[in-house]
Amino acid sequence: MSPITLIGTGLASYTVARELRKLDKESPLRIITQDDGHFYSKPMLSNAFAQNKTPESLLITPVTKMAEQLNAEIITQTPVTQIVPDQHLVSAGDKNFEYSQLVLAYGAEQIRIPLEGNAADKVISVNDLNDYAQFRTALENAKQVVVMGAGLIGCEFANDLQPAGFSVSLVDIAPNALGRLVPKEVAQAVQQGLQELGVTLHFEKGVKSVDAADKGYRLTLTDGTVLEADVVLSAIGLRPRLALAQAAGLSVNRGIVVDRYLKTSADDIYALGDCAEVEGLLLPFVMPLMSAGRALAKTLAGQQTAVTYPAMPVVVKTPACPMVVSPPEIGLEGEWQIEADEKDVKALFYTKEQKLAGFVLTGAKIAEKNALTKELPPVLA
Repeated sequence: MSPITLIGTGLASYTVARELRKLDKESPLRIITQDDGHFYSKPMLSNAFAQNKTPESLLITPVTKMAEQLNAEIITQTPVTQIVPDQHLVSAGDKNFEYSQLVLAYGAEQIRIPLEGNAADKVISVNDLNDYAQFRTALENAKQVVVMGAGLIGCEFANDLQPAGFSVSLVDIAPNALGRLVPKEVAQAVQQGLQELGVTLHFEKGVKSVDAADKGYRLTLTDGTVLEADVVLSAIGLRPRLALAQAAGLSVNRGIVVDRYLKTSADDIYALGDCAEVEGLLLPFVMPLMSAGRALAKTLAGQQTAVTYPAMPVVVKTPACPMVVSPPEIGLEGEWQIEADEKDVKALFYTKEQKLAGFVLTGAKIAEKNALTKELPPVLA
């Protein structure tokens, strides 16, 4: 029997593997990854520096131990280059591997915007543990850091680095932090918290060019502003990795299109995590990933199980202005009702039928999270 095969060794893949082994301890299991396969908590990367977390201390379980625990063959440092659905084959390295069922769990990649300048290729992004190791090395003799992108991850990095002794500038083309995720009053509360730490904010402008300077880099913004930096970090966002699935003829949209059973348009191929679009939803957060992993493991073991998503508020790691967000569905008609007292904001999103469909809480208002979560409808029932 050909192995059940998973591509990727992030939380999505390892959750499926662990849950599968609770149900089926013997079926052959193969995991193929372009990374080193070590297990760690990726969400920790954006707030690890101030806690003095080294790459080694972030590692939870080495790949050899993961292979032992999962009774699995884990092939590392080997990108999958082709999927052949009608032959149940994947190509990786110089070999072809047969599969009985295939799971795509290889995540998302950093969005890269085109930049001018002779040092545009020196911009760093942090999307895995190796990236974080390189980032820490770059910070060793640094004083000034420019963070491109004031979304969730950009704000978390800024909040992490400024108290650690760096002078941080946060740059975004949007008029406020956190883009369209939260209403303006919430964004302003977060911005106030970051500014009180000492973070410098540059909104409604982007980075146009990055050039080498006598020390570090010189950034020119789209309005002509010039910033000096020792390290430039891009946190503009992530996009699902689609090329491999698209080349295999699978249906893709914003992500790899899957149904409630996480099945793609090809037989015996499934997808979950940051690369997957489930019933039109892209949910690049831990809780939906865990729910999907448990459901898919049952399906792989022969118990057809549809994924369900309860309301899943996300905790944003910005201690300067603590925040919890449960965003309403994109495109849903309704309006925000907002109570704001500086950094303490309660923003509730109500539909036209006056039903609660989302919320954002900051500061002292976070105490209302559990009560409000109970009022929310499930994301996917």
